[in-house]
Amino acid sequence: MFITFEGIEGSGKTTQIQSAAAYLSGRNLPVVVTREPGGTAIGLKIRALLLDPEHHDLDPRAELLLYMADRAHHLSTVVRPAVADRKIVLCDRYFDATLAYQGYARGLDIDFLKTLHSLVLDDFTPDLTLLLDLPPQIGLRRAWRQISAGEREAAETRFEKELVPFHERVRAGYLDMALQSPKRFRIVNAEQDPDIVGRDIRGILSHFFDTRYPPD
Repeated sequence: MFITFEGIEGSGKTTQIQSAAAYLSGRNLPVVVTREPGGTAIGLKIRALLLDPEHHDLDPRAELLLYMADRAHHLSTVVRPAVADRKIVLCDRYFDATLAYQGYARGLDIDFLKTLHSLVLDDFTPDLTLLLDLPPQIGLRRAWRQISAGEREAAETRFEKELVPFHERVRAGYLDMALQSPKRFRIVNAEQDPDIVGRDIRGILSHFFDTRYPPD
């Protein structure tokens, strides 16, 4: 089982993915938590390149290929083996992020991105995607507050330094994808208090898993 968490900066993915992992573990389900980029040792090096604010002039095509390289290695060494071992993989970002950021926001051709995903990654698709949605202004305020408090890496702020219209395009892209794939996406109101967001996510997961792993 492969479940992804998506959303703009400051949407609370890191907090909520840990909360979801604890909930599923409490149901005696085997869980693996990972992220993109940076879910492997090699991925950490790619992540440092991608998120370094000094690399503000990185060409969108180069950015795309770095993300795809990270994803190809991550899938082959972490995600696919865990899924084959019947574990539940919770991943902080996946290919939908590429469509949102490099496609909708950067302007790379969406059909080309989907073709690349199909060719390189065999169109490997999540079973469920949780989209933590909130306005960019709120998300960015949260993100910068966390950075100032030392709760997030100041060396990984390349996207936080993008202008608000960029993040508005990212959000619009995510919502468009959710509209196109309603069976896979669940939209969660991330403006709420984190405890309420966590409760909503647990409700979604409970409904999703009860048909697959009925409670004793």
